[in-house]
Amino acid sequence: MNLLLPLIVSILFTVTTIYADNISQLAQKLNLQPGTKASIQWKRVFSSPRHMKKYQVDSLSFETRIQLENYLIKHAADSDQPIVPGL
Repeated sequence: MNLLLPLIVSILFTVTTIYADNISQLAQKLNLQPGTKASIQWKRVFSSPRHMKKYQVDSLSFETRIQLENYLIKHAADSDQPIVPGL
């Protein structure tokens, strides 16, 4: 059991890292910079069909949209870990 726990933690860390990289790459591909909007603004984007179409988010699967929204909100301009273009 003692050897299994570090293996599980290692696998979870790797999967989480890969997931985060894929979502950040998707955001870049769609030209969505997290730090350009506050978290409430990102919530509005994902709650409006018109805005989702404008940012080409409407064509993504539901799960991917949720992951992308969470990523953008987590790194929004008013978050604890903002990702601002040019820094």
